[in-house]
Amino acid sequence: MILSASSSPIGEHAALALASAGGVSPLVRDLGLCLVAAGLLAALFVRVRIPAIAALLVAGVGLGPAGLEAVSDRASVDTIASLGLTLLLFVIGLEVNLGALLASGRTLLVTGALQVPLTLAVGAGLFLAASQLGVAAIGGGYGALYLGVAGALSSTLLVAKYLHERRLVDTASGRLCVGLLIFQDVWAIVFLAVQPSFANPSLAPIALTFVGTAVVAALAAVGARLILRRGFHVVARSPELVVSLALAWCFGVGLFGANLGRLAHAIGVRAEISVSLEMGALIAGATIATSPFAYEVVARVIHLRDFFVTLFFVGLGMSIPVPDGAAVVALAVVVAAVAVALRFVVFLPLLYATGLDRRNAVGTSARLAQVSEFCLVIAYLGAQLGHIDGAQVSVVIFAFVLTALATPFLFDASDRLYLRLRGALDRLGIRSRGVRPEAESETPPRLVLLGFHRVASALLAELERTTPSLVAETLVIDINAPLHAQIRQRGAHVVYGDLASAEVLRHAGIERAAVIVSTVPDELLRGVTNLAVVRQVRALAPDAIVIACATRVSDAAALRAAGADHVFRPPTEAALGLVPAIGAALDGTLPSFVVGQGEAHGRLVPGAEVID
Repeated sequence: MILSASSSPIGEHAALALASAGGVSPLVRDLGLCLVAAGLLAALFVRVRIPAIAALLVAGVGLGPAGLEAVSDRASVDTIASLGLTLLLFVIGLEVNLGALLASGRTLLVTGALQVPLTLAVGAGLFLAASQLGVAAIGGGYGALYLGVAGALSSTLLVAKYLHERRLVDTASGRLCVGLLIFQDVWAIVFLAVQPSFANPSLAPIALTFVGTAVVAALAAVGARLILRRGFHVVARSPELVVSLALAWCFGVGLFGANLGRLAHAIGVRAEISVSLEMGALIAGATIATSPFAYEVVARVIHLRDFFVTLFFVGLGMSIPVPDGAAVVALAVVVAAVAVALRFVVFLPLLYATGLDRRNAVGTSARLAQVSEFCLVIAYLGAQLGHIDGAQVSVVIFAFVLTALATPFLFDASDRLYLRLRGALDRLGIRSRGVRPEAESETPPRLVLLGFHRVASALLAELERTTPSLVAETLVIDINAPLHAQIRQRGAHVVYGDLASAEVLRHAGIERAAVIVSTVPDELLRGVTNLAVVRQVRALAPDAIVIACATRVSDAAALRAAGADHVFRPPTEAALGLVPAIGAALDGTLPSFVVGQGEAHGRLVPGAEVID
C-alpha cells in the first residue's frame, strides 16, 4: 500500500519540511552541508600540513552564526554529534587492558584522586589573584573557579582520538592517560552534581555518583559474562551481526546507567542516582575488551565513530562566538597557556612522586595538556545559574579551541620535549630512575596465520610435531569462533577478526611479525581476495615475509607483484606430494615408500589437527 503525503497531519508537516528544503529533509540538508564543508576544508588543510581538526572547526565557524548562518537546525546537529563522544568512549573501553590499567597501582589511583583537586586549587588561585589585581574579564570568585576547572580537566575526546590514531593506548603512558581521563570524567560529573548548590554544597551527590558507577560496572561485568558472551558465539559467523550486538550492548549499558535513578525509584529506593551515557559506553566497552570479538568490533565501529566525531567538531565550530573585544581572546590565550603549564607543574611531579619514570611522566603530562569538552558544558551551566556571564563562556570556548589545535603537536613533540627538559628536571630533583625504555606490551608474533581452515589446521599440527616452540609465537586471525578454544589449547594465540579489515590486522599487530601466511583460498573467503589481503599486509608490514595462497596458477604473478614473497597453491602442493607416491606404486616400492614417509613426516593420527 502506498500512502500519500496528505493522508495525515504528520505527512503534511513532513511534506512542507521537505518542500521548504528543496525536497530534502532539513536535518539531512544540515548534515550534508557540515560534511561537505568538513571534507573540502580537511583536504585543503592537510595539504598545507595544518591539523585536520582546524578544518572541522573552521567549517563550523563558516556555517554557524559567526559565518554564513547556513545551518538551520543546530540542535539536531549537536544531538547527532554527541553520539561521537559516546562511540569514542566505547572504542576506548574496548581497547582498555583492565589488568594493565590496574597494574599501574599507586601511580594511577593517587594521581587520579589528587590531580583534579590540586590543579583546580592552583589554577583557581592564580586566576583569583589576577582578578584581585584588576583583571576584570575574570569576573571575580566564580569566574576564577570556572577558569580553574578549565585548567584542571583534559579532553577525553581529543586524547582518546590521538592515542588511538598513534596506537599508544596500550603503552604505559597511554594506559595512564586513559585511567586519568576516567578519574577526570568522574570528577567532572561530581562538579556537575554539586554545581547548582555551590551556596550550600552536599556530599550526597558525590557519593551517589561513585555508587552509581560501581553498580553499572558490576552489573555490566556480570551481564557480559553470562549473556553477551553467549550472544557473540551465536552470531559469530556474521561479523556485521557481531557489531550490531556490540552496539546494542554499548547503548543498553549507557541507557541503563542514565536511567538508574528511575529504576531505583521503581524498586522503592529514593536516590537521585545516575551515570552518564558516555561513562556507560566506556564501561560497556571495557566489559568486552578481553573478548576475542573485540578486534572485529573496534575495526567496524571506528569508522562510524569518526563520522560522528567529525560532526562534533563542526558543531563546536558553530558555537564559537564572535569575540567580544580583544580582552576575551587575550584571556583565552592565558587560560590555554595556564592549562598546558599546569600539566607540568602539577601532573608531572605527582606522577613522578607516585613511582612513574620521568620520561613517561613528561609524555603523559604533554598528552593531557588541553581543556576538556566537559568544561564547555560546565561553563554553559554556570552561565545559566548566574555564576558567570557570556564573556567567561567565550573564554573557555576559545581556550578549548586553542589547546585542541595544539594537541597533535604536543603528542608528536612529547619525546623531544623530554630531551629538552632533562636538565631542568635534574635541577628540580626529578631525576632518572634508570628505567629502560618501555618494552612492547606483548611479545610480537613471529608467525601470523590469516584465516584458519584445512591448510592452517594441517600447518599448525605440523608445527606442533616439528617445531613446538614456534606454536607459542604463532597468531591466528580468523572469524570461525567455535574453533578458537581448540587453537588456544594447542598453544597458539588467536583473535577474532575479518581479514578484509585493515584495522583488524593493524590492531592485531601483524606489522611486528616475521612471517605472515594467507592460508585460505579465494573460494572460501568472503568479501576479500588473497590479492587484496596481500596488498593490505604488505602496506602494514613492509618488512615481513608474506606467503600467499593462490587458487589458480595464473594468480601467482599478480600476488607476487602485490608483495607476496612466496605463493603456494594447495592442489599443486598436493600433486607434488602425490607424484612420488604414484611413482613408488608403479615401481612396486609403495610399502617401503609409506614407511619412509611415516618416518620423515609422521603418520596421520585422528585428532592431530583442529579440523580433521
